[in-house]
Formats: sequence, C-alpha cells, structure tokens
Amino acid sequence: MLSFLIGLPILSAVAIAVLPKPMNGDNGRAIALLTMLIALIWSVLLGFKFDVGLTTLQFEENLSWLERLGLNYRLGLDGLALPLVVLNSLLTWIAIYSTDPEVTRPRLYYILILLLNAGVVGAFLAHNLLLFFLFYELELIPLYFLIAIWGGARRGYAATKFLIYTALSGILILVGFLGLVFLSGANSFEYDVTLAQTLPVSAQLILLSILLVAFGIKIPLVPFHTWLPDAHVEASTPVSVLLAGVLLKLGTYGLLRFGLGLFPEAWAIAARYLATWAVVSVLYGAFTAIAQKDMKKMVAYSSIAHMGYILLAAAAATPLSTLGTVFQMVSHGLISALLFLLVGVVYRKTGTRDIDVLRGLLNPERGLPLIGSLMIVGVMASAGIPGMMGFISEFMVFCGSFSVFPVQTLLCMVGTGLTAVYLLLLVNRSFFGRLPEQFAELPLVEWRDRIPSLILTLLIILWGLQPGWLAHWSETTLTALLVGQGELATPALIAPIDASTRSPAAL
Repeated sequence: MLSFLIGLPILSAVAIAVLPKPMNGDNGRAIALLTMLIALIWSVLLGFKFDVGLTTLQFEENLSWLERLGLNYRLGLDGLALPLVVLNSLLTWIAIYSTDPEVTRPRLYYILILLLNAGVVGAFLAHNLLLFFLFYELELIPLYFLIAIWGGARRGYAATKFLIYTALSGILILVGFLGLVFLSGANSFEYDVTLAQTLPVSAQLILLSILLVAFGIKIPLVPFHTWLPDAHVEASTPVSVLLAGVLLKLGTYGLLRFGLGLFPEAWAIAARYLATWAVVSVLYGAFTAIAQKDMKKMVAYSSIAHMGYILLAAAAATPLSTLGTVFQMVSHGLISALLFLLVGVVYRKTGTRDIDVLRGLLNPERGLPLIGSLMIVGVMASAGIPGMMGFISEFMVFCGSFSVFPVQTLLCMVGTGLTAVYLLLLVNRSFFGRLPEQFAELPLVEWRDRIPSLILTLLIILWGLQPGWLAHWSETTLTALLVGQGELATPALIAPIDASTRSPAAL
C-alpha cells in the first residue's frame, strides 16, 4: 500500500517521458494532476484505515534488498509521518495546478515535480537508515533542476548554492548513520530506537551533533540558512510552495525521528543548547524579515523563524510540545504555501514584489480585492490569531515548552509578536492606500489562481477550529517516541495527557 505512493509518481513520470512527440503541456499537466489527485486520495484513505491506538508501524513493507550492506526496502507509517505524507500529496497537487499552462519544457518540468514527490514521500516512509538517505538525496536532483531551469535571473547561483548546502547535509547524515551502526555493532541499517543505548554518552553526543548540523541545514536554522532566501526568490511560485511547504519538513522530521528518537539520552543533555539555538533562529529570522522590501524574501525569512519553534518544542520534549511540532510542521506548510501563492499572483499581475512600490491592491474595483483578503487571512494565521491553525500550533509549542524552558519560550513568543509586525508591514504597505496609476488597470485574477489559495485558506481555518482531527493521528506515536520504545508504550500512557498537558483533542 505504501509503495503505491512512491511508485505511482515514478511510473507517471516515465509515462510522460515516453509520450510521443510533439507533446503539448496539457498532456503532461493532466497526467501529473491526475497522479497527484490519486496519491492524495490514497493518502487520505490510509489515514482513515490508520489505527490511532497502535504505536507500532502500520502498513509495513519489508523486502530484502542488499543484505550485505544492511540495506533493506522497509517502509512503514506512523502518526509522525502520516500528516506529512498527506501534506506532501496535497501541496504537490496544488503546485502542479498552480503552474503556468504555458510553462516552457513541460515534459521535463512535470517529470521533475513527480520525481520530487516520490523522493519526499519515500523519505517519510523509510525505516531503514540507508533507505532514508537514498530518498533524501533523490529529492535533491529534481529540485536543483526546477530552480536552475525555471528560476529567475540568478537561478544558477541559487540552485548551485542549494545543491552545495543540501549535498553537505546528506553527507553528514550518511556519516552519522554509518557511525551509529558501526559503533553499536549492528549488522544492518534497520531503524531501531535501541541502537545508541550501548554507546557511551560522549559518542552519542558526537553522532547527535553531526545529525543536528545535517538537519539544521535542511530546516534551515541559523547560521545554515543562507541558501533558503536565495532559493525562494529565484524559484518559481510552485517550486517555492513545495520548498517551504514540504522540503523543509524533511529536516524537522529527521530531527524528531533520528535525533530525539535515536539519541534520547544525548538529546536531554543537549536540550538547553537546542532551545537557545531555537531562540537565535526565531529572533534572527523575524528581525531580518522586518528589514526586507521584497515580499517573497520576507516570507522566506519568516520560514526560518517559524522553523525555530519546532526546534524549541522538540528540545522541550514534553507530550504537548512534541505534538506541537507536528502541528507546526503542517501549519507552516499550509500557511507558507498560501503566502507564496498569493505573492506569486501579485508579482504576475503587477510585475513587482517591492513593498515600497506597491500600494492600494485591496481596491475593490481596480485592484486585487480577493487576493488582498486572502493575504490578510494568511497574515493573521502566520501571526497566530485565534481561530487559525497557526494559533493552535504555536499555543501547543509554547504551553508544552514553558515548563521546561521558560526564558527561551518567552523569547520565542517575542518572535511571534515580531511576525505580526513584519507581515502587517507587508499588508499595510502593499494592499492599503491609494492605488498608483501604473496599477490602475490590473489584469483580472482567474479562477486558476484563486482555487488553490481558497483550498489552503479553508484548511487553515478548519484545522484551527477542529485541531483534534489532526491530533488523534499523532498523539499515540509521539508519546511512544518520548518513551523511547514504541513497542513498549501503551495506550494507558496517553490517558493522562489530555488532563495534564491540555491535549488539543479536548480543545
């Protein structure tokens, strides 16, 4: 069942590749859209079949592959991966739908999008360390070409910078995994939460540090963040949607799965330093966003700040904060995708993203009133206004982290206030005031540009009002992750969480 999510986009990419020439963009687009719609439906069906009371892997597939290398094809789904798998399918469909029908070299473009989706979902499902590494590296290649070919004026520089940083991240992950397996004496690279238990704490700290830097590059955290703004600014809008909405989550997912999950003892020692690192990323990202004039770069720096919340929650490692990491990943994925889509529409209609140039776009007659209204909703969600998913995720992160790291949590809460500052600056300068003459006759926004944003807005509000619909998928798995032994955790461990940590299931 899980291999279908990996194999379907790969087979569709092959089908697009072998279509007879000349092939217009509509054929490849139709195949890609249908493929991702099927994948999305399949992911949701897996969610309905998912037993939320189990802590072990579900729908598991385990096939022998290269046994001498310790590499087996082992896939599994749990409450940590399931929301991200659904998010990946949804945002890939939205990215394809939002692509300009007249995109150049459509055959190659849609092939790369589909291969990117397969690599990401494979990484989320892999439960063999080497298999995860292979999928992690697989997504690097399509994304590099998507930026390098369909990006902006400095696309070559941005794509190369992304490639170097991400390749270094992959090398460090491989070094960390090899060190863990060889030092522990394991005879395979199967994911096992007990791998590091026999190692001295010093060795655990070294291996954990390697993985923290590796995933810190991918998230990205300060000071490994410099590739992200360049990549976002030069990437096309659909690629930015995937980059912010899905690709960054590989880093936060790896942080939880392979950091907290494999090295709980070393994690506890490093936790206070990780919380401080989170504060630095949150405040740096927020203050830098305030200084930006380019709308897209501002949203890009906001991603750095919001990823810091996930590190804070993971460092605290309480049941509520850990559940908050999943909410923050999904919330940021939806909200950042919405903001990038709207910025893309503004750029296509006005030809600029400079907030010092744009004015009055909320004008109901000659401006972009619907886009402006949705932008206000996205800004409110990102700033953590109640009723939106952003509020729920940040509330869980801060409530779950405060008892462990009160000072760091309060400083990160300052970052939330700064989020409101820079995003309100964006909205106030760009959408209010008098519409300049140069923008007096803006082209109409087609429904093709409206539908993806409306879908994301609906989900942001829906999960903001009903967070329990997402929480029930992940609560049991994340509690087991904190215990450190998924098979030893029992549903009884979940019972006191609702009362003592204000589980969102009760909200």
